[in-house]
Amino acid sequence: MAPLADRMRPQTLDEFVGQDHILGEGKLLRRAIEADRIRSLIFYGPPGTGKTTLARIIANTTSAHFTAINAVLAGVKEIREAIEAAKDRLKFQRKRTILFVDEVHRFNKSQQDALLPHVENGTVVLIGATTENPYFEVNKALVSRSRIFELQPLQNKDLHRVLVQALAHPERGYGLKKVQIDKEAAHHLVDTANGDARSLLNALELAVETTPSDAQDIIRVNRLVAEESIQKRAVLYDKEGDVHYDIASAFIKSLRGSDPDAALYWMARMVYAGEDPRFIFRRMLIFAAEDVGLADPNALRMAVTAAQAFDYVGMPEGRFHLAECCLYLATAPKSNTTMAFFEALTTVEHERSGDVPNHLKDANRDAQGLGHGKGYLYPHAFRDHFVPQQYLPDQLQGTYYYKPSDQGYEKRIGERLATWRSVNEILSHKT
Repeated sequence: MAPLADRMRPQTLDEFVGQDHILGEGKLLRRAIEADRIRSLIFYGPPGTGKTTLARIIANTTSAHFTAINAVLAGVKEIREAIEAAKDRLKFQRKRTILFVDEVHRFNKSQQDALLPHVENGTVVLIGATTENPYFEVNKALVSRSRIFELQPLQNKDLHRVLVQALAHPERGYGLKKVQIDKEAAHHLVDTANGDARSLLNALELAVETTPSDAQDIIRVNRLVAEESIQKRAVLYDKEGDVHYDIASAFIKSLRGSDPDAALYWMARMVYAGEDPRFIFRRMLIFAAEDVGLADPNALRMAVTAAQAFDYVGMPEGRFHLAECCLYLATAPKSNTTMAFFEALTTVEHERSGDVPNHLKDANRDAQGLGHGKGYLYPHAFRDHFVPQQYLPDQLQGTYYYKPSDQGYEKRIGERLATWRSVNEILSHKT
């Protein structure tokens, strides 16, 4: 017998649960399916949200021939065979072909190129399903000829409906069995499935099939059974996919926004899903210099020290070092003045290189013959270890890349620098 998740796969739009933003009454996709006017589509969304199910519903309702292939298993040979069959069908039977490609992002460039002209000329109508962002992972030409529909993780109310359907259906579900599921058990299954209907149904099947009937021939699923059936919350996270980058982005933006609670949450999402803690430390090492900077020079020391401590300790105790570093960075004063370096780079890239002022040149080799280094004033020989003199090329005199913020320690830097610059400005005007 097929698994419960496969048996309970909706066969009509009326059975389909969730995704009202694209399948609600009057929505474009629903109208197109009901009118059998499907054009090339790409369904994009996390696992268990109904991408393949939607394709099968279309197969059940369309008058066109429906061919399905899996991008992991199919090569250029299988694509060409499907295309040739579609050509013959169109020529001799005047019948359209809908080609469903599951995991379409797995197609390499040559496979996508083999498919493109036949989508373009209408030999086949493409329906692709992918968990990866099609704008990054699918041929731009295929994307431009397709309508993208993004499916969202199911809400808890949707998962409760899926659970009720599976318990009640007499043929595909457990309607012919006496199954009683406690309210707490149902809530646990739904909550832990985390928007994934397949995960929910797999857990329900395990709970029902492994629980013996009591004296009244009733299979009772309580909270303990539910916990054993789905022990770990399903967290959507792909180390090479969109969710990885989205969560990492949310983590950094929470640090930048000085929200320690949000930063801890997003970091916990990464750690729970199995992200390499060294990736998280790399991000915090960058952040310490980019977003905290000289507002708190200890931030970079903290990040380096925490990363080194983690390498000594490892998991699970190393989570303390992750947490301490995260909290320090989130609550530190912020300054992004290190971006001044990139302004200097822009100058170097786009302007003619200025000569090094003669007094700044290396005096060890050419002091006698060329006078290099002549006139250099040694700051440590002066009061406060500062003396005004020219350091930039002539054409860049008066250029300020670094503009200290008024945050934290950098406010003190700004006060000192303002004094030094004002003296240098006076010197430049005199010369």
